Amino acid sequence: MRVLGINAIFHDPAAALVVDGEVVAAAEEERFSRRKHGKRPVPFSAWELPEQSAAWCLAHAGLDPSELDAVAYSFDPALARPADEMGLTDPWDHIRLMYAAKAPGFLAAALPGLDPATVRFVPHHVAHAASAGLAAPYRTCSVLVLDGRGEAVSHLAGRYDDGELQILASQALPHSLGLLYEDVTEHLGFLRSSDEYKVMAMASYGRPRFLAELREAVYSTGDGGFRTEPIDWNSLVKRLGRGEAWTQDHADLTASVQLRLEEVLLELTGWLHEQTGDRDLTLAGGVALNCVANTRIAAESPFERVWVQPAAGDAGTALGGALHVATQEGDRTQPMPGADLGRSWTDEEIEAWLTTAAVAYERPRDVADAVAACLAANGVVAWFQGRSEYGPRALGHRSLLAHPGYAANLERLNDVKGREQFRPVAPMVLAERAGEIFSRGPMDSPYMLFVHDVAPDWRDRIPAVVHVDGTARIQSVDRAKEPLVARMLERFADRTGLPVVVNTSLNTLGRPMVDDPRDALECFGSAPVDMLAIGPFVVRRCVGWHS
Repeated sequence: MRVLGINAIFHDPAAALVVDGEVVAAAEEERFSRRKHGKRPVPFSAWELPEQSAAWCLAHAGLDPSELDAVAYSFDPALARPADEMGLTDPWDHIRLMYAAKAPGFLAAALPGLDPATVRFVPHHVAHAASAGLAAPYRTCSVLVLDGRGEAVSHLAGRYDDGELQILASQALPHSLGLLYEDVTEHLGFLRSSDEYKVMAMASYGRPRFLAELREAVYSTGDGGFRTEPIDWNSLVKRLGRGEAWTQDHADLTASVQLRLEEVLLELTGWLHEQTGDRDLTLAGGVALNCVANTRIAAESPFERVWVQPAAGDAGTALGGALHVATQEGDRTQPMPGADLGRSWTDEEIEAWLTTAAVAYERPRDVADAVAACLAANGVVAWFQGRSEYGPRALGHRSLLAHPGYAANLERLNDVKGREQFRPVAPMVLAERAGEIFSRGPMDSPYMLFVHDVAPDWRDRIPAVVHVDGTARIQSVDRAKEPLVARMLERFADRTGLPVVVNTSLNTLGRPMVDDPRDALECFGSAPVDMLAIGPFVVRRCVGWHS
């Protein structure tokens, strides 16, 4: 079976391709369109079709749209209800439902040769569930999905057994933990359905002094579901305007919301384990990008192992939808091979870009060693290697790298990216060294979806990556899977004694992560970055860092 998956309904439009049960390609439309989260300055912009990413997925596999056996669309309009009937305020919802119903025709127009009869609607939360339960390295596992909303629910709890999904619980709207988090994000002056990770970061600066009020309004119901009653946020903390300075009250509010979310998630995972008795839990949905909550689930829930889809947000439903349809048609799906499922370029293609850009470049004997030398001299490096990542995390393919031993590098990188100074940056670490530096949270953390305590004797050695609460969100680097990144880390450790490098996404304020060589050159040209390492080549801003 050749199945193309499409997400194009709420935000983060994306496409993914599964052939004979194997994940071949997956990419978000923002990496092509350069519109973050697929949003334009009009209300219905987020529903754009991922035309460019879908066309690329097919071209990567050498397929024509006419050769597809099925197209999975991760929303089923037949299951949806008008927003006002569900207690939601969404004046554009009726247009969204009409748009979804007409998706087969839109897709056929966008991908000439595609038979609209091949388009299949997959329930939104089933697509999320499949992106976890069918992509994880387990044939049997429990699955928990939590996000803002789908057709008429905001949650799914279930179990996969050899590819078959059993749904055990779901929560009807308007009750939604994802929408709760979106509400407080907007109340704090951040961008709704986009900046929720800022709330998680700010929570570390606060105390949960509004927890009692939140426990009254947000609670599990003991049957796998929960309630999120309306909250008058202004009665707790005054609403912030966009860009206004936050106060301790606002930090305390975020700490309270974050802690209540964690408590309810632990109750939901406890209930799910009582139903399944499984060893393994998989997570998806936008709430699963909350790495602080994930860590508490891994540490305190009855499950022994927790696996989180790296594209846990709506982009991941493109992959999940494709995996679900492939399974329904009899294919035995395989775990996803990694998050590096996007575009890449040959050395010759990259060199042609460098020549066209008329920049001075060189081809060092070992690009990993050249980068390590620059980092050891406290340079900032734009790292562009291999296939781009699927999902919001930079995982060693489209990254900004820096020395972790200088506390000022946190402010420096936030200035480079043009973002708030309360936001942390993350460490990448050699997998075999992770246990001596970090504790709590799974040490096998290739997708940067858990937080870890930094050992006290390491906090002063790598201050740039230590958050205000003494934690760090690590990416563990396996030599077998990421040999170039591992070699760079090893060479850096040889020079500094630190097997850790600062890793943050290669982008600047309001822009998607860099994806192609032109994006990389534009970012390097406009940001105060000392070196661009692109394929086997380096471009230097300063000639002083030769290995």
